[in-house]
Amino acid sequence: MKKSFAVFGLGRFGATIVKEFHDMGMEVVAIDKDEGKVNEYVNYATHSVCANASDETILKQLGIRNVDHAFVSFGDEIQSSILTSLLLKDMGVRKVWTKAQNDSHAKSS
Repeated sequence: MKKSFAVFGLGRFGATIVKEFHDMGMEVVAIDKDEGKVNEYVNYATHSVCANASDETILKQLGIRNVDHAFVSFGDEIQSSILTSLLLKDMGVRKVWTKAQNDSHAKSS
């Protein structure tokens, strides 16, 4: 069975993940609040969404609980990163990987 992935944040790290999954033929959802970034990676993702990923209602509407793995890479937005990671875990996403900015961030994600 093919695994599905969601990548939150399309900076250098997140965009690289999206491209790698695309090259591997995997299903990947790319999510960022910046419409320009979403448009830039639309050809690499199965689905591209411009949205605030720390909004639980939006995550539910996207059906994000159905992905196997999620990667949260919001850069310096530590609060949004932690909140999104917690929401994903609460929604039942099997594996949530969070890019941490420091040791405290790593402990809370």
